[in-house]
Amino acid sequence: MEPTRLFDILELYRTDYAGKDDAFAKNVDGKWIKYSAEDYIELSTSVSYGLLELGLEKGDRVATISQNRPEWNMLDMGIAQAGMVHVPIYPTINSEEQEYILNHCEAKCLFVSDKMLMKKIKPVLEKVPSLKTVYTYNEVEGEKNWMELVELGKSVAVKQQDALKMAMEATKPEDLLTIIYTSGTTGRPKGVMLSHHNLLSNTLATKPRLLVKHPERAISFLPLCHVYERMVNYIFQVNGIGIYYVENLAKIGDYIREIKPQIFNTVPRLLEKVYDNFIKRGKDLSGIKKAIYFWAVNIAHHYKHPLSNSWWYERKRRVADKLIYKHWRTGLGGNIKIIVSGGSALQTRLIRIFWAAGLPVFEGYGLTETSPVIAVNDPRGLDRVRFGTVGPILENLEVKIAEDGEILCKGPTIMMGYYKDEEQTSETIDEDGWLHTGDIGILEDEIFLKITDRKKEIFKNSAGKYIAPQVIENIMKESSFIEQAMVVGENEKFASALIAPSFDVLHFWATKHKVHFKDNKDLIHKKEIVQRMQKEVNKVNKRLGQVEQIKRFRLVCDSWSPETGELSPTLKLKRKAIYAKYDHILREIYSVGEKI
Repeated sequence: MEPTRLFDILELYRTDYAGKDDAFAKNVDGKWIKYSAEDYIELSTSVSYGLLELGLEKGDRVATISQNRPEWNMLDMGIAQAGMVHVPIYPTINSEEQEYILNHCEAKCLFVSDKMLMKKIKPVLEKVPSLKTVYTYNEVEGEKNWMELVELGKSVAVKQQDALKMAMEATKPEDLLTIIYTSGTTGRPKGVMLSHHNLLSNTLATKPRLLVKHPERAISFLPLCHVYERMVNYIFQVNGIGIYYVENLAKIGDYIREIKPQIFNTVPRLLEKVYDNFIKRGKDLSGIKKAIYFWAVNIAHHYKHPLSNSWWYERKRRVADKLIYKHWRTGLGGNIKIIVSGGSALQTRLIRIFWAAGLPVFEGYGLTETSPVIAVNDPRGLDRVRFGTVGPILENLEVKIAEDGEILCKGPTIMMGYYKDEEQTSETIDEDGWLHTGDIGILEDEIFLKITDRKKEIFKNSAGKYIAPQVIENIMKESSFIEQAMVVGENEKFASALIAPSFDVLHFWATKHKVHFKDNKDLIHKKEIVQRMQKEVNKVNKRLGQVEQIKRFRLVCDSWSPETGELSPTLKLKRKAIYAKYDHILREIYSVGEKI
C-alpha cells in the first residue's frame, strides 16, 4: 500500500521493515547509536501523545531548530500523526530570521538540538509570545529534554489513544503538513505551505529514479530542514534504507569509509571539494606516480557519456581505473551506486570526472514550492541521462517554457501557497495553475530540461545587452584558485566580478613562489597574486562572448559561508547581502577612470 499521508510511512516499518535495526543512526563520541523500526514507531507515537497532552490541536505549528539526527524524524512523524504542522528552521540562519519565522508561523512548541543552539535562540524566546514550551534533544542544564515529552506521552497513552486515532483519521492528504521557510537570498523568508499529498506525490514519483532498497545504507548530511534532503529521506524510508546522519562535516570522509553507503545526496560545492581533494592527493606525489595520477585525471576529463565513449577511450579508462579511480571509490566507501546532486547548477566537467571514476552523479532540479523535484536524470536507462541537463521531467508533472524562457510547472507537487501571503502566491501561481519557477531554461529534444539561469539574476548592461551571471560564475569556479565568484555589472558598461579565492591553493602558490604575506588581507593585494588571478580570469574570458567577459575583478579576503552571511544554507549566493557587504569595492570598480 502506498502512503497517502506522511505518517502512513510508519505502517511500512510495521509490515515490510519490521525488525530493521538501523532505520536511523547517529554518531556519538565515535560510536554509532542505532534506532530500529520499532524505536521509530514507538518514539513517534509517544511524541504524538505528548503533544496532545500539552493541549496542542490540529493545525498548531511545532518548530524545530536542529542538525540532522534521528530525533528529527520522530518529531516530524509525531507532529504529523497528531494533525499538527512541522516548521523546520535552519540552525545556521541568524537570530533575527529565526525570531521572524517563529512569530510569523505563531509556533506553539519548539525543539532545539543542543546547548550551543539553545544559547543562540534563548534571547529570542521571550519575543515569541505564542510559544508554550521549549525542549532540547541533548541534555542541557535548566532546559526540558525531549525525552520528558516522550515519557509524558507514554504515561498518557491510554488516555490519548482515541484522540490520536481521531486525529489520524481526520487528516486528509490535502491537509497542510509543513511550512518550509525559504532561505531568503533576497529578503524576508517566505513560508511555503506543503500538504501531505504534495510531498508524498513527489516522493513516490521520484522513488523509481533512486535504485536503492532495503537493507542498503545512505549517509545524510544536507540539512533536513531543506525540502530536498527531507523528501529524499522519505524515499529512503519508503524503501527501507538505513539512514546514517552526519552532524560534523569535518568527519564525513571517515564516516563514509566506515558506513560504506550506497547513496548520498549532495550539492555542487561539496562535490567540488571532493574533486579538490582528489587533486591534492596527486600533488602530494612525485615522479612517475604523479605523472600516472594526472594522466588518469586527464582521461577522466575527456569522458563523454557511457553510450558515447570510443572503445580506445574505454580501454585507457579501465587502465586508469585499476591504477587510480578505484582508490577514489574506496575513499567514498567503495559501495557508491548513486550520488544525487541538486540545489544549484553542477559543472559538467565534474559530472564527467565522477562518471569516469565509477561514481555516477545524477543531477536534478526543483524548488521548495514544487516539493521539490521537477526533473532528475534517470539511472533506469542511460538514454535517460544527459550531462549538462537536469534530466527528464517527472512523469506526474507538466512543464512548459514561457515566451521569455521561464520554466513553468503544473502538477500535484505544487505548493498550497505562501503562508499569510496571498499576493505573493498569486504572483507565483497563475490563474491556470502554472507555477512560475523564476528559472530560465530549455527542453533539449523535448525530453531533457536544461537550466540556463535565474530570471531575476539576469541583468542588462548599459548597452542593453543581457548577461547571465550564474553561467559565468560556474565557469569561474572551475579554477582551483576560485572558491566563489559573483558577477556584477547591471546598467554598467562592462561585467566585473568579486572573487573569494581558494585560500588553501593561494597559500600553497604563494609559498612556492616566495610571496611573503602577513594575512589574507595582505595576500590579496600582492602584485604577484593579482597577476596570477588575472591569468585565471583570462582563461574564463576565452570561453565567453565579448559582452560577458570579465573586464575587472577584485579579490576579497573572506571565505563565504552561510554562517558569515554570503551564502544561503544550501550554498547559493545571497546577492543582496554580498552587494551590501562589498558596496565600497563595487563602487570603486566602476569609478576607476581608465576606459574599457
